[in-house]
Amino acid sequence: MPKAATPSARPALRRNQACLSCRKRKLKCDASRPHCGTCVKQWQSLISVPPPVGYAHPTEPQCSYDPVEGLPMAPNADPSERIRMLEDQIAQLKSQLNESRSYNSRSASPSRHAQLARNGHHFASTSSVNGRSPDGSPTGGGIILPHASLDVLSQLSPDSTDSHPRGSTSSPEMRQGMQQHIPDPLMDVLFSGWDPDLPDPDTLDHYIEVFFKCDPCGSRVLHKPSFLASMHLHPKDENYPHPAILHAICASASRWTTQDIITLPDGTRRDKFADLHVSKTRAYIDRTMATGQDIFPVMQACIILSWYFYQEGRWVEVWIFAGFQTRAAIPLRLNYPGTFSAIGAASPGAYLAPPKDLKDLESRRRTWWMTVMFDRIASVGGWVHGIDERDIGTELPLRRIDFDVEASLANLPSNPQYISTDKVFTQHPPQYTDAFILFLKATMLFGRVTDYNTRSNLRASMPPSKNQNPFVLPGFEELDRLVGQDFLQSFPSELKHLGVSDDGSALDTDLYMAHVVPHAATITLHNPYLNFSDPRSMSTSRCVNATRSILAAYYRLSETSLDITRLHPFVTICWYLAAVVQTQLCKYFIEIGDTAREQTIWGEINALRFAMLTYGTRSPIGTRQERLLQGLMTEIVRMTSQMQPLEVGVPLYPFSHAGVFPKEAIPRDHPGAPLPDSSQYPEASESPTGMTGLGGSLTSASSPGSWNSPTIRSTRPYSHSVSSKYQQ
Repeated sequence: MPKAATPSARPALRRNQACLSCRKRKLKCDASRPHCGTCVKQWQSLISVPPPVGYAHPTEPQCSYDPVEGLPMAPNADPSERIRMLEDQIAQLKSQLNESRSYNSRSASPSRHAQLARNGHHFASTSSVNGRSPDGSPTGGGIILPHASLDVLSQLSPDSTDSHPRGSTSSPEMRQGMQQHIPDPLMDVLFSGWDPDLPDPDTLDHYIEVFFKCDPCGSRVLHKPSFLASMHLHPKDENYPHPAILHAICASASRWTTQDIITLPDGTRRDKFADLHVSKTRAYIDRTMATGQDIFPVMQACIILSWYFYQEGRWVEVWIFAGFQTRAAIPLRLNYPGTFSAIGAASPGAYLAPPKDLKDLESRRRTWWMTVMFDRIASVGGWVHGIDERDIGTELPLRRIDFDVEASLANLPSNPQYISTDKVFTQHPPQYTDAFILFLKATMLFGRVTDYNTRSNLRASMPPSKNQNPFVLPGFEELDRLVGQDFLQSFPSELKHLGVSDDGSALDTDLYMAHVVPHAATITLHNPYLNFSDPRSMSTSRCVNATRSILAAYYRLSETSLDITRLHPFVTICWYLAAVVQTQLCKYFIEIGDTAREQTIWGEINALRFAMLTYGTRSPIGTRQERLLQGLMTEIVRMTSQMQPLEVGVPLYPFSHAGVFPKEAIPRDHPGAPLPDSSQYPEASESPTGMTGLGGSLTSASSPGSWNSPTIRSTRPYSHSVSSKYQQ
């Protein structure tokens, strides 16, 4: 039989009921409070012996227990246990606050969320742009972490009386427990879903405003009114902008706002603020490449980031991102009419659902066409395009004014023109034509020139000869007529000007680009056949006339006080192409000994150089193209008799924002222009205009006096009125 329990036997203790000291030393414990019998006996034995010199016995037994939920811990508890308990309490508070925020985000109005975001979030990010703390002291890594300012406690809640602090919770117990330790606005910052890597809401709004105002590239893919409205939603709302887009906007807008720029010994500039947001955007892109999650908004962020890389002249990343965008757009079916194909939509893959509304449809169209445009611009150095023109079935986008006004979308059918539409480059329906559409068509026309040159030389045994007549080649004459004449002459009458206002106070960058890009395409098409020794060379006449037009457009802009750094970055490639032709012409004048006209050409070359350098003060692509041009000019600098050829004819415009630098215009690069050997100029291998195999050395002239022929005389460099001042 089991032994009967005696009345004096102690009941067995439950698990973890013994004190921490006895449990650690594996001793019997009676769990008496506040101190167990074992700890009391040990303490009494300890104090019975006099303490050594410099040592004092504890005033009470070192006995503590696991904390009971709802009761504070004893002050003499183990520090590690205190830390663990505090972490558990913080985790519990986080969970409660997240549940509360999630509930309120569905029930509160957007204006309430906007007010909460603006009044409850206190970051130190007003200085996160320039890497300094609010007191002006520099931070360690240039990245400012969010923190609550000291005046938080004095601010009041917008929906409570003056006696309650701002953002106080509706729970009196929680308010009383947190009032002395953690201010509610700080909890709003940490637990409301706001990305701590983003600037504070007010600063972020400023970056978004600058982005839409100044960026001529990535801003095309976003619907500005709805985007600004979504910024007033709670950060956890499903309609709130994707963080990848916000980080990409910060990187792009930093070009016009940030001052935290470091110049490395090799001349490369690094923007710490932009680099932070570039890395955050790329993290989202990498995750999407692995999982396919949020692929469409991340693709839009990728487009914004790609144009940032292009303006920075980071060519390797430009080509990589161009390939990613074109390949990602295909499984999304953005190349189909209506940006959606019902055929195969149920098959496995990251296909998009049909557009929710007309705004979503137009946003997809613009995302697709900006992807195609970037592919064309990144390939002008002679690269094969990532998307063939025959695989594009998406209709052209609507006008910008119709896209911004949502009411217009409902009343206007889709654009009836496709890239495959007959006479798409010479017929422009007024209801579906604006400066951006013309710029898009000009870029696609440039892409046709790139395709023609690339496919013509793909299997050729030798490069094109300057002595051959290219007009006998299949398709050359039709393409030349379309690029050099028909497209520009078909512009609507109200869009035939350069886009510069009469008083010089405003500039339509897209329209300016639409006028200049065809001339850059003409130079690209004819440059392999440029021959100054042949007075009847049509290719020479075409290149000189195109160069004259680019210079005339530049001079028109330089007469104003407009900021040329606001131009599309493609403009630096157009300046480079014009300068390449002028460099060859300068070499010809040096060889025939025509010093007067050589000096005129030097002035025009330097005007284009300084335009690139001025653009390079904000976008490194200008500096990189000017450096590439200097490598190309090495031979004529050595041959010339001018004392200081690189300082000849620099125009001075006192009213210009850049001092001695003029202001200029738009388009881009070519595959056939004579380029320096990449082994001589290290940066040439990185630039899309500096690839090897795309052109030979500067053309030599063997027939002195041939430039005076009637065929060429009408386009001599000093025929333009503005150019005469260089000769003087």
